[in-house]
Amino acid sequence: MSNTTKTANELIPAISLRGLVVFPAMVLHFDIGRERSVNAVKAAAEGNGRIFLVAQKDAAQTEPELSDIYEVGVIAEVRQLLTTPDGSTRVLVEGLTRAKRVKSVPGKEYLQFEVKELLVRGMELSESTAAAAVRALKNTFAEYAQISPRMPRELFEGIMSEENCAELFEKVVFNVVLKVEDKQALLETNGLLRRVKMLISMLENEIEIIETEIDIQEQVKEQVDKNQREYYLREQLRAIYKQLGEGDNPQEEADGYIEKIRALNLSDEITEKLVGEAQKLVKMSYSSQEAGVIRGYLDTVLELPWNVKTKDKLDIDKVQKQLDKDHYGLKKVKERITEIISVRALAPDVKGQIICLYGPPGVGKTSIGKSIAEALGRNYVRISLGGVHDEAEIRGHRKTYIGAMPGRIAAALKQAKSMNPVMLLDEIDKMGSDYKGDPASAMLEVLDSEQNTTFTDHFLEIPLDLSDVLFITTANSLDTIPAPLLDRMEVIELSSYTREEKFNIAKKHLLPKQLKKHGEKSTTLKVNDKALYSIIDFYTREAGVRKLERSIADICRKAAKKLVSGEKKVTVTDENITDFLGVKKYLPEHLEAHDEVGLVNGMAWTSVGGVLMPLEVLILDGTGKTEFTGSLGDVMKESAKIAVSLTRSIAKKYNIDPEFWKTKDIHIHAPEGAVPKDGPSAGVTLTTALVSALSGTPVRRDVAMTGEITLRGKVLAIGGLKEKTMAAYRAGVKTVCIPKENEPDIDELDDVVKNSLKFVVAEDISTVLETALVIPNCNPKEKAPLKRRTTAKAKAEKKLPALTAN
Repeated sequence: MSNTTKTANELIPAISLRGLVVFPAMVLHFDIGRERSVNAVKAAAEGNGRIFLVAQKDAAQTEPELSDIYEVGVIAEVRQLLTTPDGSTRVLVEGLTRAKRVKSVPGKEYLQFEVKELLVRGMELSESTAAAAVRALKNTFAEYAQISPRMPRELFEGIMSEENCAELFEKVVFNVVLKVEDKQALLETNGLLRRVKMLISMLENEIEIIETEIDIQEQVKEQVDKNQREYYLREQLRAIYKQLGEGDNPQEEADGYIEKIRALNLSDEITEKLVGEAQKLVKMSYSSQEAGVIRGYLDTVLELPWNVKTKDKLDIDKVQKQLDKDHYGLKKVKERITEIISVRALAPDVKGQIICLYGPPGVGKTSIGKSIAEALGRNYVRISLGGVHDEAEIRGHRKTYIGAMPGRIAAALKQAKSMNPVMLLDEIDKMGSDYKGDPASAMLEVLDSEQNTTFTDHFLEIPLDLSDVLFITTANSLDTIPAPLLDRMEVIELSSYTREEKFNIAKKHLLPKQLKKHGEKSTTLKVNDKALYSIIDFYTREAGVRKLERSIADICRKAAKKLVSGEKKVTVTDENITDFLGVKKYLPEHLEAHDEVGLVNGMAWTSVGGVLMPLEVLILDGTGKTEFTGSLGDVMKESAKIAVSLTRSIAKKYNIDPEFWKTKDIHIHAPEGAVPKDGPSAGVTLTTALVSALSGTPVRRDVAMTGEITLRGKVLAIGGLKEKTMAAYRAGVKTVCIPKENEPDIDELDDVVKNSLKFVVAEDISTVLETALVIPNCNPKEKAPLKRRTTAKAKAEKKLPALTAN
């Protein structure tokens, strides 16, 4: 019937039901455990017996908020209330009418809502519509009951005998298993026909779920039955062989191995060897230890990727783009890879490609290996050789030993799943040796293109062809690599990154990588170019970019904290960089304020890049003593003695007292005394400082120099020019004096360095002195105070690298 009578709002106790939706005319009982629900039922029972039952959205919530409870529920009458022996409360209720929560009334020990009864509309149907709805609902319910395991026969017959559409809907919805959300939707829906349609749709969905569940159970049961049957038959077969004294069927096992061996299409020699091993199983007991060794051996051999090779990518342009995308710089390595591809395009059968990447830590030696594999379209595998001191690690153990296994080369091929991978032998310079053998000697065969076509692993005992493998080794030092092994590799030296290279790597690779890793975007965190330069100059001092990446990660973490705190965008500049990374760890190199006497800007190479190395000479009245301070090495002291002798030979030319070596004491000092310094390249610097100090001639503060000196004043070649000139450019030097023999190296310098510095090439010391000294002689200006270029903290931690020259 349609009820359109308006009713006033009612203030009654309420219970939030977990996993249960009550409908009008439904009679049911349920247990109550929560204290406020018990109080609500007792309050209803003591009053007019009416209580508002409403479902909560999440059954797992024990103390739901108002937003966790549906608005529409049912006003019910409490029929019975009792306490069970275990202390819980059980209540019997009958649903009366639908109602909607208007508001919550706080202050009680139980939920109390002001509710409004909902009008019932659309319950009257035409006779034909009602009949069609009843038939459709019965058909769907019958199909549901047929496959539902929890439907009693009496209940089914009682529901199927109902002809009234509204009564049928209530009986069905009371006795089928539906989700709380579905039942709540039915409760909130007006109109009998709409309710019936929704219920039919829900039942059809539930039928589909149950049928799928039944199918899965049948498949599982069938598989279990099959496994049980196979197990039973195998047990019978085993019992038969046991009665015959033969154990498992060894012939069948051997035939299976032989079939797999012949399918590999290996050489006749290898096939004969493996088939012979498999046939040994026929004469052995299944449980014997030797049979287990042979099975392990054959399984290992069969798992190797015999005759499996990937196809190389021979498009040079695409390979170049891939390498440039993954790494900035590393020009020599990229050129060598493109050369390999070019040669392979012309001669596909070319063999013997073994490259050694040598350089300081953090310059990308290891990561370039994976990039090369992707560019070539080959599989990639990495072997770490650091700390390896057993020859068996490379060649494997003989299979007669307990726990024997193949060596790392064979295991790497298995891991790579192809016979022509890019195999990175990492830290080859850190292999050791002891009484177990020398792994470096075992590597001689691996890295010899003439021998590795038949590399034999002790475990496999059959030759492996490694000639198609592209071997890339990495090393931080060549001194610890045996000469015969080094001779087998093409060494490509990777120098430390320059300031400009680090900037480009940070901007194009490290910053985007860390932004993605920390869940940030370039729109929420912006690090400008000056800030990146500040990180490079003031917070890192390294050859590679690992500390630089950690510093960028540190900025990203602090920026994330600001973003979570409510800021929309974080911008990092050179002005606020200290807010993210703290005080500057390294102060910038700089030039003195004035041209000074006896103070010359030298240049030094370190493992973390180049630095400006000023040298000071002080002349005192004395007896001809020479003092060295500043942690100078033996080679540098010898350079100083050469400089003193050379200065004596040219003394008259520069108005120097020829007897100074008798009447004057010479003190030579290199600032930053805690940092060891050595090498011959400071020869021209020492000579210039001595001539300046003895003649009283100032030295131009914007000139830096490097070069080894001889007793006859010749300037010899040095190494590390790229790093040294970058340091001079960074410090603001305008002119650099370099040996004539190093003139070709200028082409390899960064464009920004070549365009900013004036290069003076010198064959002898006179060119250097003419460039650096302020001539004619003049009284030196008042000395500017010497400034330290690094913090005391950094020196105390002994993190500064030694200054050396090549």
